[in-house]
Amino acid sequence: MPKASTIEWTEYTWNPVTGCSKVSEGCRNCYAERMAKRLKAMGNARYANGFDVTLHNDLVDLPRRLRQPRVIFVNSMSDLFHEIIPTAFIQRVFATMEACPQHTFQVLTKRSGRLREIAQSLPWPQNVWMGVSVEDVRVLHRIGDLQNVPAAVRFLSCEPLIGPLDELSLDDIKWVIVGGESGPGARPMAKAWVESIRRQCHRESVQFFFKQWGGVRKHLAGRELNGRTYDEMPPLARETRRTTSRALPVLAV
Repeated sequence: MPKASTIEWTEYTWNPVTGCSKVSEGCRNCYAERMAKRLKAMGNARYANGFDVTLHNDLVDLPRRLRQPRVIFVNSMSDLFHEIIPTAFIQRVFATMEACPQHTFQVLTKRSGRLREIAQSLPWPQNVWMGVSVEDVRVLHRIGDLQNVPAAVRFLSCEPLIGPLDELSLDDIKWVIVGGESGPGARPMAKAWVESIRRQCHRESVQFFFKQWGGVRKHLAGRELNGRTYDEMPPLARETRRTTSRALPVLAV
């Protein structure tokens, strides 16, 4: 089954692909790479190739076995739009998501160019949220690529936030996650950077989620911003389905 997750903005992770390669500064201290090396050393067969990109064909249909609605982060240990992953495999993953409307699937990529390139060959059901990582101004172009993708929910993950983002383009963006880097070598995040993004989200009526301050021992820094937590999210598939069911008219017979 998909694995329960400790990531604050999701419930489960599903990894039909593992392994990746670095494409920008946000990748420098990749947590997934550290974890993959650890799992390989522990003898986990899924990580026999370490952090090399590996397709797990037997896991593509896994969410179909989950009947209870779940929020599922797709490929927490990889990037579904990595250049060496065949388009046909990506289409299989999207077909599974389309076949499971009870779940909310969160897909996140740093390879926005490929996402935009093949988007028209993929189904985009309401329960698939598509996001891009935006760690600093050097990768702002990813937002433009995302805005050209016909996803029902488009979101930004500004994590690890390693620089100010004072002029975000939030047209057609429904959710922004912000978080500091954690683990060995974590780079600091300025409070002013976080507050700037929060103000921009508030002004544009975009849901804002503050994940963490980060640091080598992130649990000590916590996730409060100015004395409160921010856990805003768009409506999940299960919430949308409940609302729709309540709205159905009663037919006279």
